Amino acid sequence: MSGKLLVIMIVASSLIFGAVVYYTQLYAYYEPVSADTELRLTNVVTGEPEAVIYDQFEGIDSESSPLRFRGCFSTTMSLAMLTETFEIYEHATPLVAPDWLECFDAQAIGYALEDGDAIAFLGEKNIKDGVDRVVAVFPDGRGYAWHQLNEKYDE
Repeated sequence: MSGKLLVIMIVASSLIFGAVVYYTQLYAYYEPVSADTELRLTNVVTGEPEAVIYDQFEGIDSESSPLRFRGCFSTTMSLAMLTETFEIYEHATPLVAPDWLECFDAQAIGYALEDGDAIAFLGEKNIKDGVDRVVAVFPDGRGYAWHQLNEKYDE
């Protein structure tokens, strides 16, 4: 009888621990980002970040990691104007967002960047130490932002 009780306690505590880990990874540390957050792109000439025109912003961030920032928005700025004015970001790799942030599909954004259906720009270099903000824009004005490790962490 004590063996069965021990197994039940181990299984129950494992399930509870698993549920807590799941919750903390997907929900606990994320907070919504204010809709009036300033999105900036780095100007090709000056090398300084400049505010861009956007609306319908939805985003999340976390103080536990600088890589947890994700944002979705729309802009009326054309890709032609953006590519002439702002620095293009090579090797942009969108990071997966929690499933409940439905507007951000890292896989679809990544495929679009590979196929040339979207263009990635340097938002801000070293927004946190060793982390860049990357902004991808589609021809229809949809935009996505995330943080990505920069060359400081390349081997």
